[in-house]
This record gives sequence, structure tokens and C-alpha cells, in this order.
Amino acid sequence: MRLSLEHLRQQLSMLETPYSPRLQNAVLFAVEAGQQTLNHFQDNQLQVEIKDDRSPVTVADTDAESLLRERITAAFPDDSILGEEFEDVHGTSGYRWIIDPIDGTKSFISGVPLYATLVGIEFQGESQIGVIYLPALDELIFAQTGQGVHYCRGNSELSVPCVSDVKALSDSCFVTTQLSSYDQTDRRDRYQVIEEKASITRTWGDAYGYLLVATGRAEVMIDPVMNVWDAAAILPILQEAGGTFTDWQGVSTIHNAEGIATNGHCLQEVLDITRDA
Repeated sequence: MRLSLEHLRQQLSMLETPYSPRLQNAVLFAVEAGQQTLNHFQDNQLQVEIKDDRSPVTVADTDAESLLRERITAAFPDDSILGEEFEDVHGTSGYRWIIDPIDGTKSFISGVPLYATLVGIEFQGESQIGVIYLPALDELIFAQTGQGVHYCRGNSELSVPCVSDVKALSDSCFVTTQLSSYDQTDRRDRYQVIEEKASITRTWGDAYGYLLVATGRAEVMIDPVMNVWDAAAILPILQEAGGTFTDWQGVSTIHNAEGIATNGHCLQEVLDITRDA
């Protein structure tokens, strides 16, 4: 059965974890906006526009971001908002919501269910909260720094996910997004080294790849190019699930336009390959 907002509210209210009101609202907002995108998913009449950066955008992106912004502004009017599709909103509270209504628009417009709605929240520049919701797969994962992480599929009960205990890159599943992004940054050789060392390599990318690492279904996810709205939700989730999210030098940040997620055990092997790239 598809995840319902009422069921989710009940599940959140029953948790002993002292999640903040912002986390609880971020989860509800992400699910609501994500489910709205399904109105346009696999619609053969959907119009696709190409932005100046050559990335695609549809009415599903803009409508979902508009909904997120409306919900955030109504609940937390003093918070800042940074989103992919519209102008920044500057607040005074020290909190900033960083939102991506459809992460994986190329998957979305291709009718492939590996896209997500992302909500991240910073406080005074530090990542605090992350939510990943995959509407077509109906998978949800969310976390708050220092307070833990929870996951569910559909209307199942919330559970506590964790990364895998695979120790070596040679036994790992390595996932990534688009191979041409390695060429854009002159890093294709690093991709090839990791691919050769890993047991399995797949392009199950965008936010879905990071969810796979956080839930123990993959060990390494790498992006050589990321926007901050792609990364903001990822860091708290990976860390609270027992893994890592860093840049290519091993710095734990969402602001360096690149990302590496691991189960922790494989981090050093990966950094040995990426650090001098």
C-alpha cells in the first residue's frame, strides 16, 4: 500500500527519537511534494524544457518546488530557502532549507522510477537534516544529525537502516550517475580504476545511489559533479546510517560540488584513488 501522510504522521508521533519539528515537517513536505510528481510521471504528453545549463526541467519540477516552498514558508517563515528552480529566499533564523523537487529529472522524463524528492536543512551552515523520498518506488529515508535515521517502503513501519559491513572495495557494489560527468572533470581514469577494483558497478545514480549505500545495498556511490541541492539531504543520512559522505579529498561537506558516499569500510580505498584527481 502506498505511503500515506496520515500513516506517516502516526509513525513519526510514535518514535522515541526526539526529532525536531523541522525534521518531522521536512519528511511530510517531501512526501507530499514527491507524490505530487506522480501526476506527471510516465506522461507521454509531458513537455520538457532545457535550461541554460543544458539540464531538463518540467512542470512537475516547478510545481513540486512551489509546493515545498509554500509549506516551508507557512511553517517556518523566518527560514531561508535555496532551491533548484526558483530564486533564493533569505531568512533570519539561521536555518536554510535546501530543496530539489526532482533529483534525477532525466530518469523522470524517461519514465524510470529512480528519481527522488530531496529536502536538506542547514543550521548556521552545518548540515542537520536530510530527507530522500523516491515517489515511484515509494521508499523514504530521513535523518537528523545526532538523532538517528529511519526508513520505510510504502506504509510499512519505520525501521532503522544501516550501511553494509562489506570490508573491501573488491567485494563492493559501486554505483554512480552519468559517466560523462567524469569526462567533464578529467576524472574518467579514476572511474575506471574504481570500476576495475569493485565487484559490481552499476549506474543506479542520483539520490537513489546514496539511498542504496545508506540501506546496505551498495557500498560506494560517487559523483564527480554535484550541486548543493543534490548533496544537502545526503550527508546527515549517510552519517546517521553509519556511513560517510565526503568530497573527493575526504572532507565531510555538501559544498564542494562533488560527492563520495561509502559504508565507511571502503572509504580509505576509494580516497586513495580519488585524492590526487
